[in-house]
Amino acid sequence: MLDLTRDPSTDPLRVYRYRDGIYAVDLLNAAVVHLDFFTWLAAHPSDAATICRELQLATRPVDVMLTLFKANGFVRETSGVHYVTDVAREHLVKGSPWFLGPYFGSLRDRPVTLDMLKVLRTDKPANWGSSKSEKEWSKAMEEEDFARRFTAAMDCRGIYLGRAVAKALQPGGRTRLLDIAGGSGIYACAIAAGHPDVRATVLEKPPVDIVAVKHIAERGFTARVNVRPGDMFSEPLPTGYDMHLFSNVLHDWDAPVVRRLLEKSCAALPSGGLLVIHDMHLNAEKTGPLPVAEYSVILMHSTEGKCYSLGELAELFVQVGFHDLTYTPTAADRSLVTAKKL
Repeated sequence: MLDLTRDPSTDPLRVYRYRDGIYAVDLLNAAVVHLDFFTWLAAHPSDAATICRELQLATRPVDVMLTLFKANGFVRETSGVHYVTDVAREHLVKGSPWFLGPYFGSLRDRPVTLDMLKVLRTDKPANWGSSKSEKEWSKAMEEEDFARRFTAAMDCRGIYLGRAVAKALQPGGRTRLLDIAGGSGIYACAIAAGHPDVRATVLEKPPVDIVAVKHIAERGFTARVNVRPGDMFSEPLPTGYDMHLFSNVLHDWDAPVVRRLLEKSCAALPSGGLLVIHDMHLNAEKTGPLPVAEYSVILMHSTEGKCYSLGELAELFVQVGFHDLTYTPTAADRSLVTAKKL
């Protein structure tokens, strides 16, 4: 049985980054080849709303696209207006002797590139992995076979990331954790392993709840981590917990849904209760870090969400009733953002 208090002897950061950023090139490809975006922007410096209106693109994917290009140094933003940078003007704007458009054009029909174009125009998530045999992620998760395979994939990632969460978390005397949409329960188990006073409940809807029960039992944590069937959208969050964990959850949903989930959390937590968000977070200016901007692309492609910035979360916290935001880097470009209920 794996000891969840142990760290690996090597750093897997480069391996994670290959997987996390795998779709970023296709978003750039769609912008260069299908939209000729940089040529247009060079002639029309614009705010995000104007870009969406003039190019007939949707708000959420354009936000992800602009963040990626700012993090790469292809676009700069001043007072809300976006401009091409020198490197983009030389290499991504048509008419330059160093224009690389035809180089990208040879890959114009990559399936994920075509998916990116559709998402930019419709804001509708593409099928998971761009596979014609899969549904979009949120629908596919309702089917037992896909839910089992996807949860197993996230579980193996969580063995390393969960340990980092446990090390960074400071419960401050709190002992009852609700792991909301907690998948296999790996994060709840890792936190329990690192904090002997903590007892945890994983809130998951079928069929993932059955998968979680199995994984938790195999890890020997049944006495300290239990599973509660439930849907975070269709019912209030259960009370009786002084910590709420959203690990790799909020990034699957658009801002109005994220706000609704935070409102539910605030309603269920006692005064002084701790909200814990484990995810990849952009800086407040939304200019990076680059690996986070790249990861946001796969979320844009396959879910209704994206990576959120510290500024966006801080604004939501104030609106909902949380305060004292803290930011703690963990591992593989991830971090913890915590806040307390007023």
